[in-house]
Amino acid sequence: MQIKNIIGAICFCLLIINPIIGQEEMTENEKLSYAIGMTFAQQLELLKVKDVDFDQVIKGMDESMTGKASLEMKEARMLVKQQEQKASMMAHEENRLAGEAFLAENAKKEGVKTTASGLQYEVLKSVESGPQPTLSSTVNTHYHGMLIDGTVFDSSVERGEPISFPLGNVITGWQEALQLMKVGEKFRVYLPYNLAYGERSAGPTIQPYSALIFEVELLGIK
Repeated sequence: MQIKNIIGAICFCLLIINPIIGQEEMTENEKLSYAIGMTFAQQLELLKVKDVDFDQVIKGMDESMTGKASLEMKEARMLVKQQEQKASMMAHEENRLAGEAFLAENAKKEGVKTTASGLQYEVLKSVESGPQPTLSSTVNTHYHGMLIDGTVFDSSVERGEPISFPLGNVITGWQEALQLMKVGEKFRVYLPYNLAYGERSAGPTIQPYSALIFEVELLGIK
């Protein structure tokens, strides 16, 4: 059974066995027990196990609590750790595929240009002439960073304060994009994961293999 189906079936059975659950205020012990169930369900979701033998889950809990477990705790922890690693790899693969699919569709949009490296950009504000930075320049910018689902992970615009930095010290996608811009221009830039943070995560929001979107305005060059 799928995890969500198992959880749903348990909830349904509980409602049949005790229809007053949910109608009366829970005791502190009931709340704690319910919270344990919630965190347990969340852990199952994070482990990305396709089929859970719930009889074995209950047996493992019962025998562990009574000191009759069939596995040593060291082996049990190793098995869970291995599944965590598999789940992490699955999540990373999902990120990579989602990014590739998004960029493939985005490349078809009017106004979006794609460079040889795979970077995509569209000009939101253009100027006829002006200086352009080089890799050795220090640039002053306003930016708005998003995941492909629109989640904002960083924004100098929201902070109300532009940021200056040596162009050679930032991610590859920014290095390429900023060198295409003239002072006063604003681009929306779409970065495949290899031009962003690659196989690494960055902070709590950017996961490995994530494609990223930035709206960048080049305010000046130092």
